[in-house]
Amino acid sequence: MVKPTKYMIVIDKIKEWIANGEVKPGEKIYSENELAKMFHVSRHTIRQAVGQLVHEGMLYREQGAGTFCAHPPVSPLEVAPITGLAPQMPGKNIGVITTYISDYIFPSIIRGMESYLTSKGYSLIISSTDNDLDKEKQCLEAMLSRNIDGLIIEPTKSSGYNPNIHYYLELERKNIPYLMINQYYSQLNPPYIMLDDEKGGFIATEHLIELGHEKIIGIFKTDDMQGVYRMKGFIRAFRENKVPFLNDTIISYTTEDLDTVLEDRLKELLANPTDIPTGIVCYNDASALTVIAILRNNGFNVPEDISVIGYDDSTLAWASDIKLTSVTHPKVQMGTDAAKWIVDAVEKNQPELQKSITYEPELVIRNSTKSLLKKKQAN
Repeated sequence: MVKPTKYMIVIDKIKEWIANGEVKPGEKIYSENELAKMFHVSRHTIRQAVGQLVHEGMLYREQGAGTFCAHPPVSPLEVAPITGLAPQMPGKNIGVITTYISDYIFPSIIRGMESYLTSKGYSLIISSTDNDLDKEKQCLEAMLSRNIDGLIIEPTKSSGYNPNIHYYLELERKNIPYLMINQYYSQLNPPYIMLDDEKGGFIATEHLIELGHEKIIGIFKTDDMQGVYRMKGFIRAFRENKVPFLNDTIISYTTEDLDTVLEDRLKELLANPTDIPTGIVCYNDASALTVIAILRNNGFNVPEDISVIGYDDSTLAWASDIKLTSVTHPKVQMGTDAAKWIVDAVEKNQPELQKSITYEPELVIRNSTKSLLKKKQAN
């Protein structure tokens, strides 16, 4: 079992307060200092957690006044306890399966779907897999047992063989259109909406190269294809810019071993003066903030000592004291486009004619990266 990160523990506890009515709508929550003392964590961790809850719409900030609870507690009927499925509604229904629901960029994606689907008279049946193939199986079985008209799904561990492929073939046999977001299973070659992650990894890495960095490492999650493609773009940037690709240039991890692998490998590099990088490209913003925390704990400052780049341009990119340079992800737009796609496929009954969509990434430059060119010229 993966040990929850400190900021996720804070998030879960605040959500529990809201759900139990301990913090009511309109009431002010504890200050950053109070929360930091309560959870025995840094203010940086508290800012990260509160920023995520603000992004999800559960909290809101008033300048000079503090942070307040935005919504009443969620009814226990809205989410089922095992698969996370909302109860089926009469009429037109679209199933949505994501790897996560309430974390990171997923609330924004779902908000985009919900806005369009409800405007067209559709209800959402939402579930999450927690990036676990057995849970994906449960979600697919539940969706097939319900009267869904279409399905939007984010693949689980998309870089390997998926043992649940027959469920997707059953959807096709029943003429239920489905669309994959963020990635797709190559065994199926289905319609998809995703970001050009190879280009995203490329532009992030090339940015550091253009700033004069030569000792760059990449940290990538490799049990999904997003991470594999971002790593591919990272490597391509070295090749095209003729920068030496050294041993231990890449740290890879999976869903299960993020906490142990990342910290252990980084500590090894930081302990050896000849291995210390000047720049780090991270799989996403969440891992980038984890990297920054590890660097700080080992006496390094960002960007003064080491530059760090995230990915997804999530709320985490600007919720902390260090504003992350990050690759954009069209979160709400992806949700809206996915909803439009599935409605068109359902109502026209011609999903094979619906085209896939690939977004072009961009780099948002903030203060987590630093140029080394002046330093090199001075030397």
